[in-house]
Amino acid sequence: MKKNILLIGLTLLSFCSFSQITIVDSIFSGGMYRNYRLYVPAAYTGSSARPLIINMHGYTSNALQQQFYSNFTPIADTANFLMVFPNGTFSGTSQYWNAGISTAGANDIGFLSNLIDSLKASYNIDLNCVYSTGMSNGGFMSHTLACELSNRITAIASVTGSIFITQFGSNCHPTRPIPVMQVHGTADGTVPYIGNSTMVPVDSVVKYWVTKNSCNPVPSYSAVPNISTTDGCTADHYLYSGGSLGSTVELYKVNGGAHTWPGAPIAIGVTNQDFIASKEIWRFFRPFKLNALTNILHSEKENLNFKLFPNPAANTISLMFDGYENKTKTVVITSIIGEQVSEAILTNDKVINVNKLDKGIYTLTLLIDGKAISNTKFIKE
Repeated sequence: MKKNILLIGLTLLSFCSFSQITIVDSIFSGGMYRNYRLYVPAAYTGSSARPLIINMHGYTSNALQQQFYSNFTPIADTANFLMVFPNGTFSGTSQYWNAGISTAGANDIGFLSNLIDSLKASYNIDLNCVYSTGMSNGGFMSHTLACELSNRITAIASVTGSIFITQFGSNCHPTRPIPVMQVHGTADGTVPYIGNSTMVPVDSVVKYWVTKNSCNPVPSYSAVPNISTTDGCTADHYLYSGGSLGSTVELYKVNGGAHTWPGAPIAIGVTNQDFIASKEIWRFFRPFKLNALTNILHSEKENLNFKLFPNPAANTISLMFDGYENKTKTVVITSIIGEQVSEAILTNDKVINVNKLDKGIYTLTLLIDGKAISNTKFIKE
């Protein structure tokens, strides 16, 4: 409640700061109009493709408050990337993101995929450099995009967010290594660092992505210099490097930090001022490109000798490939907008039933022991 009162009180300031280069608009997605705020830096000319960062608000908050609170816009001005602040939908009087919460809620994965397409149609966006971050529920939603929209989101950063237990593990389906940064306070009373009956502990979230990306399980460690001795907390930095296709995982553990965004322009509870989360998130994002993270190693492709037929297909698809007899083979099918529509353990006959899919273009990803080995498009007649 305190957070909302303070942020609402800063609304007029944010209008003055952003009105000249912030565009307020909406798109029609999932049977409703969904609105957003798009920050376009003054340096943007459209002559070259620029990165896009999706920055999502927390539960009960909104796009305007997130734009001010995360204080990302000065970084966008310097680095010349676009940043979109979308709004969630309402459950009663509270605005939220359906981050793996309910199949009956809004299809926020579809909305955010549609939003990328809509912005790409009007702006010169580099689709190899689309990233997601967010505060609290927006951090949960960023993890959801890592799980379910890895064909479009290059990397994610979650600030004070986690993953719901119902989405964790086998219910998360990235089809490639996806770089992840987690920023979290040990004294967070809203999303506890140690987790609870519905939320996964932060250390378990980090370990999950470290394992998924095949990173070195032993991180390099450094204490963040305690330059602000009056903020009531300190911070540690852990870097898990050496992941597949250059992926990494990073954790900023804020010792004594509350449910807050480090480096925010206003302190709402114990807020670390030893580092600026937004600067570190951009530093983390900028080396990663989607096409580099989706490349299947040539040696694996050659050894696999993968074939899919018939294509187009009406009822079933047969797969042919060599090796991996004693491995777990999983097939994941995603739609053209990146939504997962099917997942199955491949049996010995290597036949997949697709007769319940709608007509259209899909991507079939073959995973061996959880690692993507081949991505192939097919047409469902």
